[in-house]
Amino acid sequence: MAATKQPADKSHFILPDLGEGVHEAELISWKVKPGDPVKEHQTMAEMETDKALVEVPSPWTGVIDELRGNEGDIINVGSILVTYKVDGGGATATPAEDAPAEASPSDDSGEDDQGTVVGTMSGTLEVSSRFSRNPEHEAVANGVAAEGKAMATPAVRRVARELGIDIDHVPGTGRGGRVTASDVHAHASLGRNGAPAANVNTDATDAAVITAASLASPPRDLPPVSADGIKERIPFRGVRRKIAQALDLSVKTAVHFTVVDEVDVTELEVKRREYAKVLGTRLSLLPFIMTATCRALRKHPAINANVDDAREEILIKDVVNLGCAVDTDHGLMVPVIGNADRLSLVELGQAVADVAEGCKNRTIPRERLTGGTFTISNVGSYGGRFATPIINYPEVGILAAGRSFEKVMAKDGMIFAGTALPLSLSCDHRVVDGAEGARFLNTVKRLLEDPGSLLA
Repeated sequence: MAATKQPADKSHFILPDLGEGVHEAELISWKVKPGDPVKEHQTMAEMETDKALVEVPSPWTGVIDELRGNEGDIINVGSILVTYKVDGGGATATPAEDAPAEASPSDDSGEDDQGTVVGTMSGTLEVSSRFSRNPEHEAVANGVAAEGKAMATPAVRRVARELGIDIDHVPGTGRGGRVTASDVHAHASLGRNGAPAANVNTDATDAAVITAASLASPPRDLPPVSADGIKERIPFRGVRRKIAQALDLSVKTAVHFTVVDEVDVTELEVKRREYAKVLGTRLSLLPFIMTATCRALRKHPAINANVDDAREEILIKDVVNLGCAVDTDHGLMVPVIGNADRLSLVELGQAVADVAEGCKNRTIPRERLTGGTFTISNVGSYGGRFATPIINYPEVGILAAGRSFEKVMAKDGMIFAGTALPLSLSCDHRVVDGAEGARFLNTVKRLLEDPGSLLA
């Protein structure tokens, strides 16, 4: 789908890819209204994709004629976002223009390809046209192969079966026209096998817009929920919707198993306080846990991996990019610290602080939210000891660190009061055997219980 090709007459603006792999975005707020004059690069709307807030600027100067969509709507890549007044009149794009233009050799001139740099993330990140769909993917129309069979992973097919959807009738918006889990859920909101729900406008101009109301309508096979005693209704959208989609996909795709253990960090706690005093800075246990995890991942490379279900491949990574779960006012986010194994304790601590701040104020670039090879969740900062963490798919492992606590311990026949750190490791059993998961956790434990080797 040539989603970034904009019309030569500048009559309307088509929503392009806002980042690699993004095929839809939620409209958070409009910054313009019909009749407003806009300048090139002026922000027209704020949209949310994959937990990141994106400002969408106007690709040219003009006068806004019509806004397509309301706050809370899910807008698909390739749909018309706004129309402009043409030659001072009120002409707007026709419904047929809502379908993205087909790419042709004569369309490759840079003169007509305006608006391909379309996204700024808090005024800093520009999203290039390199994220647009490749021409070779045009052979697959709407995710349906020539023989009428949809292109989709087994996991997505399972989601479709559970929702009672015929996946061969679902238009695909993924790479190469593949049908994604989001496509299936969106299709479910329209009714079985493409039959539009009563609250969905069937005009071609609105075909690529999933309204907040339609998202709120559950599939027909779900039982009704009692309305008794409802205090507040909160729309299931925004970051919470993205979190739900990601977790749902992980649970339905990865075969989770969890192994837990306690680590004696009595000596490490002493070293941590000494280290912090020498450095003159606050230093938590998290950078130590991250350092031990990085070294363990190098020793157990099968856990430093991603799963490509579309190709049915396990991708062993030669880089360690640690995801770090961050709790924010608007939901869970998992920023990624690239090449974490090359960073010192202090650098890791600063990196965690930096990405956490970016998540909380929503200025973190989208590329810092992708590309992880393993994730750590410091659930202990809020209490609790053990957990059953959900894997950040397509990764194959996640480590949750609980709150350290004092307990009576025994070592070399001696009883003493020490400090224990609970650890919980979840892995994808399709990739990682239980024994390998236990060995990995033992490696992390051994490193944390020997601060000398950890800090060497």
